[in-house]
This record gives sequence, structure tokens and C-alpha cells, in this order.
Amino acid sequence: MARPSLRRSHHAQPWQATSSAAYVEEPPDDDDPLLQFAPFIHPRPKRTSITPDLQRRFVATLAATGIVAQAARSIGKSLEALYMLRRRPGAEGFAAAWDEAARWGMDRLGDCALERALSNADYSGFVSGSSGRGDAVLIAVLRQRSGFRVDERDVVPGHPLYERIRNEVLAELSRDEG
Repeated sequence: MARPSLRRSHHAQPWQATSSAAYVEEPPDDDDPLLQFAPFIHPRPKRTSITPDLQRRFVATLAATGIVAQAARSIGKSLEALYMLRRRPGAEGFAAAWDEAARWGMDRLGDCALERALSNADYSGFVSGSSGRGDAVLIAVLRQRSGFRVDERDVVPGHPLYERIRNEVLAELSRDEG
């Protein structure tokens, strides 16, 4: 599979560029499980169709950049066309891979923001100077990340996650018995 373009910023320092150009990681390898999804196969493909190869390149670029618009540009397709494809019956594998790649990309962008915030900090952990911008970025990243984490010790009867899993297991057991 051809690798997506990894355009680097023309700026001397990464902080001078936007996040879409400053930090681009290598996309996943061709054999990465992220790219092993069932792509949508167009029943009557046209020259402008989003082929399985383009779908995989889009997902790989999204995982590397975390930016949907940049991933769309890398394969030469519009956001509208990609969102329409995502909603089509039979494109569930593509949609699931898209969601997972977006999570990878958001984690990477969070890592970049955290690194930037910490690199602007002085020895005491607070940002040098009067702006306090690095602390604000750090706080926002940590708040966003912690909102999705659940301490396993908190998952007890009555907890929404516990109840959801319990209901799924009971439904599976009743299907097996039926």
C-alpha cells in the first residue's frame, strides 16, 4: 500500500506551525490490525469512488495526524464524500476503523499538547512568564483524558459501566439458553 504524504511544516520551529503540520507521526504499518477492517466495496465503482486502498490510506493518515480534514486531503477526497461513505450500509468496518483511528490521533494530539505544555514549564512545573498558557493547555488535556478513564475499583453494582456489562452478559446468556 502506498504511504500517505507526510508533509512537514516549512517553519523553523514546530510551535510556529499549526498542529496539522507540526506533528505528523508515521502511519500504522500495512499489517497493523487497525487497517485490517472490511472496507466498503462499491457495487458499481466509478473513477471517483473511494476504493478500499483509499479507505485504508485515509484511516492510516487519520491515525497519524488526528485531523479528519488532513486525512481527507491526503487521499484527494472531500469530507462530504467520506462522511457519506461512512453512513452507507456495508461501510460499518470503515466507520469503526475511522473511529479507532480518530481515537489514536486524539491521543497523539493530546501527547503533543502535554509535551508542549511541559516543555514551556520552569523547574517548579509552572509556565515561565506571565501568560500561563502552558498550564491552561496542560489542564485542558488532563481534564479531557481523565474524563474517559474509569478506575476499576469504582466499577461495582450500581455503577453505569457495571450495569451495562451485566445487562450485556445476561442478554448473551439468555440467547444461548434460548
